Amino acid sequence: MLRTFFLLFFFFFVVITHGHAATTEKYTYERMKDHLQEFAKTYQLEMKSIGKSEFGRDLLAVKVGNGAQSIFITGSHHGREWLSTHVIMKMIEEYALAFEEGNSLYGHDSNVLDSISIWFVPMVNPDGVTIQQEGIKKLPLLLQDVYVGMNEGKEDFSRWKANGLGVDLNRQYPAGWERIEGNRTNASYSHYKGQMSLEAKETKALLSFTKQINPLISASYHTSGRVIYWYYFNEIWNLQRDYRLVEKIADVTGYTIEYPPSNAIGGGFTDWFIQTYKRPAVTIELSFPVEETNPPISVFDEEWDRNKEVGLVMAKYAVREFLQ
Repeated sequence: MLRTFFLLFFFFFVVITHGHAATTEKYTYERMKDHLQEFAKTYQLEMKSIGKSEFGRDLLAVKVGNGAQSIFITGSHHGREWLSTHVIMKMIEEYALAFEEGNSLYGHDSNVLDSISIWFVPMVNPDGVTIQQEGIKKLPLLLQDVYVGMNEGKEDFSRWKANGLGVDLNRQYPAGWERIEGNRTNASYSHYKGQMSLEAKETKALLSFTKQINPLISASYHTSGRVIYWYYFNEIWNLQRDYRLVEKIADVTGYTIEYPPSNAIGGGFTDWFIQTYKRPAVTIELSFPVEETNPPISVFDEEWDRNKEVGLVMAKYAVREFLQ
């Protein structure tokens, strides 16, 4: 009897600790790619490379749903913001499973994904994420000196925000790019907008893919602050429509709705999307505020709980506002 008890306890311990490890292990680019391939095979998802990073890594996109029209969710524009990849990967897996089985999820009917699909790009900046997570020791010695210079002489790369060539990807889009202030004049760990908009391979690929799928709504995940940004000179007749979505996202996440100044500068993906398509787009900042580093992985469970409904909320909103 005692032996049976210990065997059951051991089994319970292994299951619990294995499940916990699955949510506390960092999503490196390699781990993300392996899991996306598993999801695509298990749930028969469409998966494609939409381009290459500056270091030749695939920029991977996955679609959940059968709808001809789509919404678009992206993460990890910035190297140190890989917590957003965690949330998106969990979203892909849970939504795909619910949709395959025809189950409701968090009070939402997953059949909405028959009407509208969700395209995900969980890691826009795989080079930057890799530098931030692993440092530069695998790079040739001469290049290591260059990167230490871009990092202001520091060998700790935990604050790295840029892509592999020191360009801040969310300052690269052609929406007020020329007016961006506080810009560094050379390649850097952060805040260098580049010599021209869409200079980076990653932003060119994402913009091209966005034009290809022509999404009805976009959400770009970042960290930190638990706030939602949504305004970039939105057309006045669209303000009420767009704000309805923001309110719904704020309701489920508990995040604060941020009101940017009337002279907002832009350069971000959300800014470009709003300006180009005249449709709703949001930037969602995960986690409590952190300085120049990544939020701790320990915050994942809370952030997932806050954001688990967001994709379905967006999908239902898109159907009501655009497809009926």
